[in-house]
Amino acid sequence: AGRRSSAAAPPSLTRRAGSTKTINDRKRRAGGMVRLIDISPLVSERIRVWPGDVPYSRTTSASREAGDSVSLSALRTTLHVGAHLDAPSHCAGDAPEIDAMELETCYGACQVIALAKSSGRIRPDDLDVPVEAPRVLFRTGSFPDPERWTPNFTSLSAKLIKSLHTQGVRLVGIDTPSIDPQESEDLPAHRAAADHDIAILEGLVLEHVAPGRYTLAAFPLRLEGADASPVRAVLIAE
Repeated sequence: AGRRSSAAAPPSLTRRAGSTKTINDRKRRAGGMVRLIDISPLVSERIRVWPGDVPYSRTTSASREAGDSVSLSALRTTLHVGAHLDAPSHCAGDAPEIDAMELETCYGACQVIALAKSSGRIRPDDLDVPVEAPRVLFRTGSFPDPERWTPNFTSLSAKLIKSLHTQGVRLVGIDTPSIDPQESEDLPAHRAAADHDIAILEGLVLEHVAPGRYTLAAFPLRLEGADASPVRAVLIAE
């Protein structure tokens, strides 16, 4: 979290003026191919949200099937639905909202770490591989179905957040609804992340992703004053 960046998008995401070449065209010339891996759950009225939060619903105000010239619909939902980024203001007073998230934090080198830990908090000594990227996603398998609430999911410890900070990590992600357990009220992992300027990416689907190095793209909507934003999280494998 921090100031909103005005820097240009990474060259790999932009087209040169006057050129129709895409990133895949360039990779083909280099003898390779980019593979996009979607790590976002399907958002529908079946998806579960945090107990007591606002569930996802979509209402239709116009429909081509009903004879209207266009189809129009509106959403009502918690911003913490599916894959989403928490803003520091979610749990810390006088902290930046999601519209101030630095976009560079949401794009770049990423590492997926798989852990056989079905519940409890992940601690530094639970990691059996070195941290190798500034964005780390934890594949726990402890929340296997986004359409069925599983309360005893794996979360992160404040000690792990602090350890990751010392290793240069600027974003942590997890395949559960939260980096803190459901019964937590003081949210130590969230607070540690806010204290160390580490972004939080929750609600991912990682069961089909092999551990290793990728490029992450997970940009939030520019929602003024908001405490979170849904994202379409994608890993780029080369």
